[in-house]
Amino acid sequence: MSKQFLLAACALLSLAACQTTSTTPTNIAIAGTWHIESVQGRPVIDYSPAQLTFGEDNQLSGNNSCNQFFGQYQLNGEQLSLSPTGNTMKACVDALMDQEQRVMQAMPLVNQATLAKGKLLLKDTKGKTLLVLSQ
Repeated sequence: MSKQFLLAACALLSLAACQTTSTTPTNIAIAGTWHIESVQGRPVIDYSPAQLTFGEDNQLSGNNSCNQFFGQYQLNGEQLSLSPTGNTMKACVDALMDQEQRVMQAMPLVNQATLAKGKLLLKDTKGKTLLVLSQ
């Protein structure tokens, strides 16, 4: 009886060792609209409409402080790339125009995304936080 038990246990362990594990990273949950709290280390102007919206179909849209923008994003685990492809061209006060320029400069530099304490941190290849977002 103990020989049979030992053989059965060895067989089960052998089968368990043969299992394949998934190497596909699990995407972090970024879908939806996120308000921009800071850009390149500087907080956004109070009551600024700056936001990013991540659509389920990899569509990127939002408000870069003054104008609307649109484009695409790619997410693979925590690896994230943002590709804004167009935006409206209305003029705003200088402070919002400066902030808008920083948002548009930061987006193509994003390489990774992490969630920490309810914030979505968008970072460059060196791990420097470019954008801090909240829902």
